[in-house]
This record gives sequence, C-alpha cells and structure tokens, in this order.
Amino acid sequence: MKSTILMAFGLFSAVLAWARPTPPILTSSPDGAVRVSVTLDAAGVPRYTVHYRDAEVLRHSRLGLQLAEADFSRDLRLAGAGKVEIVTDNYTLLNDKRAACRYQANRRRLRFRGPKGWLLSVIFQVSNDGVAFRYEVEGQSKAVQRVVAEHTTFRLPTVAKGWLHPHAVAQTGWANTQPSYEEYYQMGIAAGTPSPLGQGWSFPALLQVAGHWVLLTETDLDRHYAGAHLSHLAPDGEYGIAFPQAPERTTPTAPLLPESGLPWRTPWRVVIVGPSLGTIVESTLTTDVATPAKTKDTAFVQPGKAAWSWALLKDESAVYEVQKRFIDYAADMKWRYCLIDALWDTQIGYEKTAELARYAHSKNVDLLLWYNSNGSWNQAPQTPLRRLFEPDTRRQEFARLQQMGIKGVKIDFFGGDGQSFMAYYQDLLEDAAAAGLVVNFHGTTIPRGWTRTYPNLVTMEAVRGYEFITFEQANADQQPSHCAMLPFARNAIGPMDFTPLCFSELPGGIRRATTNGFELALSVLFQSGIQHYVEIPEGMARQPAYVVDFLRNLPPRWDDVRLLDGFPGQYAVLARQAQGKWYVAGINGTEKERTVTLDLSKLGPVQGGTLITEGSTSRDFSTRHVTGSSLTLPIKPHGGFVLMLE
Repeated sequence: MKSTILMAFGLFSAVLAWARPTPPILTSSPDGAVRVSVTLDAAGVPRYTVHYRDAEVLRHSRLGLQLAEADFSRDLRLAGAGKVEIVTDNYTLLNDKRAACRYQANRRRLRFRGPKGWLLSVIFQVSNDGVAFRYEVEGQSKAVQRVVAEHTTFRLPTVAKGWLHPHAVAQTGWANTQPSYEEYYQMGIAAGTPSPLGQGWSFPALLQVAGHWVLLTETDLDRHYAGAHLSHLAPDGEYGIAFPQAPERTTPTAPLLPESGLPWRTPWRVVIVGPSLGTIVESTLTTDVATPAKTKDTAFVQPGKAAWSWALLKDESAVYEVQKRFIDYAADMKWRYCLIDALWDTQIGYEKTAELARYAHSKNVDLLLWYNSNGSWNQAPQTPLRRLFEPDTRRQEFARLQQMGIKGVKIDFFGGDGQSFMAYYQDLLEDAAAAGLVVNFHGTTIPRGWTRTYPNLVTMEAVRGYEFITFEQANADQQPSHCAMLPFARNAIGPMDFTPLCFSELPGGIRRATTNGFELALSVLFQSGIQHYVEIPEGMARQPAYVVDFLRNLPPRWDDVRLLDGFPGQYAVLARQAQGKWYVAGINGTEKERTVTLDLSKLGPVQGGTLITEGSTSRDFSTRHVTGSSLTLPIKPHGGFVLMLE
C-alpha cells in the first residue's frame, strides 16, 4: 500500500511538472522595437505574442504542428531555450525590390519535448522590421512523416482592420484554373470577417493594428511543404493556417499535404511590422530568411522590358509577321525582350520561331515563349501542352529552346498549392537554369522567397493583372483602386507580372478608366524582373517624344525603393533608384483630386527634376521642370505622374 501511494504521488508530481506553465521567454530585435514573448501554458500548448514598442500587435497566438504519427500541438514540455544569437547576412538580388540587401536579427531556438520523445524546435529570428519563425521536427524514425494540420495562429486585436485577398475555390474560374491569386482585395474590413469565397484569405495579408502596420506571409517553402493561407473563420480575430484544397495536386495520387522524412523543417512564417507603410513596402524580410541561391551561374539572368502583342491583339497575334513587327518595336524601344504568347507552336512553328529568334538577336532583342504548365489539372486548351511536366520531356524541350536561341519561358495555368505543385515549380526552375532560361510563372502561386533561391525566376503573376481589364468593363472600372492597393501587399513580397502600361483604348469597346499619366506611373510603381508592357507599336507612336524616351531609357532593374506617401487602395507614391538616379511615381486610385506634398530630401541631396503627368485631357501628357527638395503636386482623379530627379 505504501509503495502504491508513493508511486501515485510520483506520477502526480510528474504530471504537475509536465503541465507547469513557463515564464515568458523573450527575444527582441537589434533595435529593441520588436519583441516576441513565448510561453507554455498549463495544457502544454506553446503560445507567442508580438509587440512593436508599447503596442501588442499579435495577442497570445498558438504554435504547434500535428503529424499523422505525433501531435506537437499540446502536452508539450519545454526541453530548452537556447541563447540569443546574432544573425547577419549580406546578399544581392537580381530581380526584386532591392539589389544589395542587408539583414540582421536576433535568433533563438526553443525546444519542446513531445510524443515518442521527439523534439519540436521553434526558431525565432527577430529583426527591426519583423519576426520570422519556423518549426523543425527531430525524431528517431525512418518513415515518411505527414503534417495533417499546422496549429500556428495569428491572433489580432479585435479593433484591427485588414486589406485581404479572398482565397479562391479550387477548380473554379475560367477553364478550372483557380486558385491563382487573382481576386480583388477586401479593403479595411474588420479582423475576423469571414472570407466571401469560403476558403479563407491568401497571403500576403495586410493589417492595421494598434496604429501600426503588419504584413503576414510565408517564405522559403521547399519541395517538402505545401503552400498555405489564412483560415476562413477567425473567431476573436485569431486566424489559423489553412492548407490546400483536395484538387490542388499534380496527379490524383501526388502529395497534397506536407510529407517528408526526419529531420524536417517548415517554411518561415513571416510577420513584417512597423509604424508606417514604408516598413511594409521597403522590407526584404521574405528574401532575407530564404535559402541562398542554389547556382552561382547567373550571367544568363538579365532583367529588362518586353514588347508583348497578346494583351491587346490576343491569340490571333501569335503569327510570324506580327511577331517580327513586335521584335522591331522592342528594338526601337531599346527593350531587351519580346514575348511570343500562346499558340506559337501551331501558328508559327518551331523552325520559324527559331528564325524569329535569329532575327531578334540581330536586333539585340531576345525572345521569350509561352507554355501551358500541363493542362491535366484544368481545361485550358492553349498550346504548347504537356511538354513540361514529365522530367525527360521537359529537359528535352528546354534543351531544344536553348539550341533555338530562346532566352526564357512564361509558364501558365498551374493548379494550386499542394506539395506536389511546390515541388513542380522548383523542378521547372532548376531545369530551366540548367538550360540557361529565365522563368515567368503565370496563373500561379505567390512569391515565397524564390527569387533569391532561384535567381532565374524573374517574375510571377499571382495578381488580377491587366489582361482582366481587357476582358470586362467592371475590371477596367476597378483598376485605379486595385493598382493603388498592390504596392502595399502583393508587390511587397516579390516581383509581380501585372503587365502594365496602356495608352490605347481597349478592345471590345471597354472604356479605360485611368489617365495616361496613371498608366505611365505604373512602369515605375510596379516591380517585375521582366516588365511586359501592354502598349503596342501604333499606340506608342502616338505619344510625345519625351514619353517614348522615358520608356526607352527606363532602367532594366532597380537598386532600391522608398515609399514617400500613400494609403492602400487610395493612392501610392514610390521612389525607385537605379544607376544612382531616383525615379518617383505616383497614382491616385480615387475619383477625387488629391494633393501630395513630397519631401524629396529623404532621397538625398536633390535639386528637382523632370515631371511628366496628364495634360489637358486624360489621354494627353504634359511635362515641366520642377526645382527644390519639396514638391506639392495635385494628382487628378485616376491620374498619376512620374518624376526623374536630378
């Protein structure tokens, strides 16, 4: 009896020790402004909070993973809290918002003991512009493990507001091509508002919290995880992680949810936070924590501008004579590329396309070719079809393109965010790099730090781009506010193939809602490693010489970015630097004139510059010289401007 009592008392004491809450474990940014606090509650559930100075921007939010063989979401025990380590990194990007990037953060690893004695580590890296954290699972097992749920949450103050992108229902949309991140943002909605499509909210998610701004996203997603988004329901402002829907896989038996052997690490969950929208727009956190470039041979990766016939002339333009004319157009505009879109294989053919490539090369222009990603996961009929999915066929095709002198591919109509698709994206990038090809993903998932890991990834769509404006008047009417939203969310996390810039009227009698000044501003406002322009030769020929010269001489890549003013969905004024010179662009997404006062001294010792904006009508231009380091400028409704600083 005495022995039994002592044994029971020992077991009871062990349970108490297991369930005992831990004091907060703190990690701060180098400047002390961003702070993360982690606790383990009485149920063995790890939780974290995020503060920016005195403001709590994320309330007690959950941490944890649930594997098919081990539940790391509760009944955990703290096995150790490592010391804070300083992390620094300097690196270069070829196709993103900043060329030379510097990263410094404080890193701490927390270890939790779970089922089977396995360890779950949560690694936090806290920088001056936010928090990145990821999980690592260690255990004695050679079996393939599968994540069935991720219990990470982001619990916002109830007064928070969101600028959020509804996540689409899989296998919906034209030819069953969704989800491809092509919805309109819901702007200024209350935290916890259910998604209108019932599938949650896409990353990146922009939020205004306690007078500060927060951007939630994920990065460094390798081939062993699935792309995630935020949950449909968020009671008490607590958003969870949602995994892809059942159809989002390359084949019926391909992996949907994350699968991997041990040890295993997840993507980084990213919380960019700051007192102003400038932190969101200027942050490189999504590439700061991404895996460094897997290849050092990047000489073939050349950013630039591209002539493109399809946006206004559609499928019928993929013929030899039209594309030869667009090659001449690109040469005249001093643009590096000409993109030949869908159906080139049937309407031009491989041999004649190789002939066009030789002709383009004689004009100092390179060709890009469109491909259907496969077609088996949707109903999109455009060709070339089924030439990229099977590895042997893909490598043969890329080798053929290399022999033809083609420099890049635009790959369209992907089928979702399941793990098999994440692996497919990276297979494409690796094989394209081996063939010296740059890649543009269209009808695609969002950027997840891959522009650093795979430098030949020059851009991705994942946006309701200009092609939609050419389809319906409703899209044209929404363009101004939509474009004023994108710098603060979608384009803040990576290159965006919106395909801007149209001065002509649109096909089908669609009325363009924007001024020519607005359209010109998009050439600077939106960042893309290769910027495909909508305007065609006839429309460009009607513009003033100073506008044409501006577009001829616009740099092929940007070295830096600064937000000068703006508010999501209303207006945006950005400055981008290249070759030691600043280019400022602004747009007004509202129907009322807006006056902005710009402090150009933030960009250095400037003395004014050349301003281009609307003329007497929305389809005209005007230009003048401005002086001084402060500029007060009215922007017309749905109008815009560019300013080249001296």
